[in-house]
Amino acid sequence: MNFTMPNLLPAYPEIFLLIMVSVILVLDLFLPQALRYVTYALTQLTLLGCAVLTLDVAVLTQGDVTYTFNHMFVADMMGHALKLGAYIAVFTTLVYSRAYLGARGMWKGEFFALVLFALMGMLVMISANHFLTLYLGLELLSLSLYALVALDRDSARATEAAMKYFVLGALASGLLLYGMSMIYGATGSLNISEVAHTLANGHPDKVVLTFGLVFLVSGMAFKLGVVPFHMWIPDVYDGAPTAITLIIGSAPKLAAFAMAMRLLVMGLLDLAVDWQQMLVILAVLSMAVGNLAAIAQTNIKRMLAYSTISHMGFMLLGLLAGVVNGNWLNAADAYSAAMFYVVVYVLTTLGTFGMILLLSRAGFEAENLDDFKGLNARNPWYAFLMLLLMFSLAGVPPTVGFYAKLSVLQPLLAAGMTWLAVVAVMFSLIGAFYYLRIVKLMYFDEPIDTAPIEPSLDMSVLISINGLAVLALGIMPQSLMALCYFSIKAL
Repeated sequence: MNFTMPNLLPAYPEIFLLIMVSVILVLDLFLPQALRYVTYALTQLTLLGCAVLTLDVAVLTQGDVTYTFNHMFVADMMGHALKLGAYIAVFTTLVYSRAYLGARGMWKGEFFALVLFALMGMLVMISANHFLTLYLGLELLSLSLYALVALDRDSARATEAAMKYFVLGALASGLLLYGMSMIYGATGSLNISEVAHTLANGHPDKVVLTFGLVFLVSGMAFKLGVVPFHMWIPDVYDGAPTAITLIIGSAPKLAAFAMAMRLLVMGLLDLAVDWQQMLVILAVLSMAVGNLAAIAQTNIKRMLAYSTISHMGFMLLGLLAGVVNGNWLNAADAYSAAMFYVVVYVLTTLGTFGMILLLSRAGFEAENLDDFKGLNARNPWYAFLMLLLMFSLAGVPPTVGFYAKLSVLQPLLAAGMTWLAVVAVMFSLIGAFYYLRIVKLMYFDEPIDTAPIEPSLDMSVLISINGLAVLALGIMPQSLMALCYFSIKAL
């Protein structure tokens, strides 16, 4: 029996991450609570090491598409870009969460291990070229998030949120697996590249494929959190500790986008006519339900949960505009616009939840809209940063959120879907109301809470960079847009 050693180069970041998680888990057993900062520092250094290795892989492979592990794992420009985005998101999340978790007794080694295992799941999802690899990454991510939501064992809200997330997540995994099995039955392969080749050159059973596609899109829609598979998002966002909500709402969205690209674009592009029709329905419903339900919320975490649903619906507009009547000329522009949108959304979400964590303190959760009243009187700088973030989510120039929405609408118009672009703009105008309401509370209302805002230096610096990045990328979005375009074009 001959055994050929696989090429490990494309998987260097994942291998390094797994080794470091094991080291951190063992080392943390021997550290007292007073030395927990050692675990924190090691975790941040691990993320830095992963970023360096990812850049090395990109340089050594010259950005080419590289397969390994019997074509089950792929390294390409899109994967490298999304992985770097995930490292930055997790790094930022850990900085923002330090004071919040420390004040609530959750600054423990388990938190760091679960966050890194969740990151491992994201990396595997981003580089998956096989249905089983994708599913393993998805489950590693999901199981880590379930445990993180329930990390505060004394909180009934967190436990309830974790149970809801777990039950609905198991249902979505079942849908996804069933869809994969039907596609396997129709094509005879679980390899995404081979499925695409079979669809292009073979004659698989169209009925079985279509049924499989419905279940596949349903499972994927749950992970993205779009209507009608959105039920878990408001309850989990609200019930989980805010630091955990930030983890769920940021980096995993990059992995979910990668999953959509791997499955729909790289594997099932020949069925684009079928899945684009499904995405139209999901996108319109998500924008409608997300924006209209957010208006009625008084809890900012629930408001941002419904906002997430609407933004994921908007992102789907880019995915459904790529192929027009069998013509793929619009594909690179449309898919790169969707990637640009999801990266911008993650950047803005990091800052927004960072501001909620900034205003929270021991025994107080800044979860209600009223907690933002008079923020300008308390601290003009943080009020300005929050204004930039709200403007970006609303799509107001000159913030980067405006260009994100514009970049998605352009391929829609090029695809001849003018009615869908009009619907998207109308719901964006509705959505602007609840974002601008926060600006009004900060600048025109008297403060209810007059406690001083005293963040740590690292958090203050990072959240300032985060907020200003939203403005800087709005003034000069070309570099990020070009990165997304070349990442998709290289596929």
